[in-house]
Amino acid sequence: MSVERSAGAVVYRDAKRGREYLLLKHPRKEPEPKEYWNFPKGHIEKGETSQEAARRETEEETGLCGIAFIPGFKETERYVYVAKGRKVLKFVVWFIAESKKKRVKISREHSGAAWLPYDRAYERVFYQGSRRLIQKAHRFLEKNRYNKRRESA
Repeated sequence: MSVERSAGAVVYRDAKRGREYLLLKHPRKEPEPKEYWNFPKGHIEKGETSQEAARRETEEETGLCGIAFIPGFKETERYVYVAKGRKVLKFVVWFIAESKKKRVKISREHSGAAWLPYDRAYERVFYQGSRRLIQKAHRFLEKNRYNKRRESA
């Protein structure tokens, strides 16, 4: 079984109506049964740390530069999938990152982007692992008071 290592970020921003999370729309391609929404992520390149890869992939996939990683949150997701008839063990290291910018410029590998409040983002993500991830990220941000109230306190 081959092994893949990737990294990504749950990107959020503080909007006038509250926190919003960024999701990217992936067009349908095998082996996926349909198009789906998820967070920016990609392969870790040789010599990169997982956080460097998450920053690079987020910039490449969204055009968002200058994201700020939130200290204290790091989740590793592990799953197996089949590609070209072979099993692949994949590890994805996830971070939380804040963006001060709203404007997203998607890469060619995506067909859309959306900033959504937590409940809508939770419903829109396709994979159960992504739902668990946004739950953990949202709870972490709430518990550690990463929101506008913190700035004004």
